[in-house]
Amino acid sequence: MSYIQLKDIVKQYGTKEDTVHALNKINLNIEKGEMIAVLGTSGSGKSTLLNLIGCLDKSTSGKYIYDGKDITKCEDKELAIIRNTKIGFIFQTFSLITDYNVIENVEMPLVYRKLLLGNTKKLDKYEIKSLALKYLKKVDMDKFANKKVTELSGGQQQRVAVARALVNSPDIILADEPTGSLDKENSFNIIKILKDINKTTNTTVILVTHDEEIAKVCEKIIRIEDGCIVQSVSL
Repeated sequence: MSYIQLKDIVKQYGTKEDTVHALNKINLNIEKGEMIAVLGTSGSGKSTLLNLIGCLDKSTSGKYIYDGKDITKCEDKELAIIRNTKIGFIFQTFSLITDYNVIENVEMPLVYRKLLLGNTKKLDKYEIKSLALKYLKKVDMDKFANKKVTELSGGQQQRVAVARALVNSPDIILADEPTGSLDKENSFNIIKILKDINKTTNTTVILVTHDEEIAKVCEKIIRIEDGCIVQSVSL
């Protein structure tokens, strides 16, 4: 059985009289440790697909199996735990908290995990800080730990976002246009970090992009048009 299985996934928005088919009968298998690029134009459904895989949204119909678990039957609390403990998210706009400094931003998933799981996950503030620094060091941002994120460049902010995505040691990293706001040099630096993580930890990486060059760094490319997968190519 594949690590991730999407079976006849449909996602609709709007009313019965004015329905938008964001995803239409998506069938997709993803193996543990794959690095996959999802390509498509704006409005093609690629971000909707990522949101469904990341348990940020639910399908209208179809079945989503993740590591043997039927996600379509999960309650909201269970989905929140899966998001926090299994999945790391990276966004185009970084989504950092501007009132917090760098290390506080990276600590947030661990703080939230403690609130979510209570005493089942006993991490004190020193352990949380130590883990945050460990992952900031992985992206060469530990020396900026006490700076406000507003003092950083776009490339530096995205490195912080990568560290935040990694701090919970996720099984999957979902990156939605992570280089969309960056120049070419910073874009490939971020992709190199993701590639290294994928190879050294066997973390599954699913990357949404419109950039053909970025996509070619991955081992598989999936193309989406009008909510349908029109091509799946292994590189």
